[in-house]
Amino acid sequence: MEKIEETIKEIAIKHGVAVGRDDPIMILHTINERLMKETAAAQRQILHEFKEELESAAHEWEVSTKKIAERILDVALSASKEEIAEGGKKVAEAIGREVESRLAQTNVIVRKTRILTMINIAAAVITLLFAVTTSWVIK
Repeated sequence: MEKIEETIKEIAIKHGVAVGRDDPIMILHTINERLMKETAAAQRQILHEFKEELESAAHEWEVSTKKIAERILDVALSASKEEIAEGGKKVAEAIGREVESRLAQTNVIVRKTRILTMINIAAAVITLLFAVTTSWVIK
């Protein structure tokens, strides 16, 4: 209620126009304020989900990196027991396959993160456009 009174006073001071509480411009102001709150809440939720997704991806990356290191060490140790030439070749092939496999998994995580980023940017642009449009309509 206090905000509405302040808005009415501001309109009167800036524009020299008396606006009542039942004026259509005040209805538009109330609708705009509500939409801005809802949009802000939706953006907070999207950002929260995005943050959780990033944290999850970072955790998965950490776990998978440790597993890769352990597997590489295991492959290297088992290969070193065999002949040096044959063992070296097997290690290189195993490392190559493991790296390719993990890179493919990492690419999936990066694509998901990129999609979430685009959604967040789109939400921000929509909010900005709404704020600019509302500001233009009020003026």
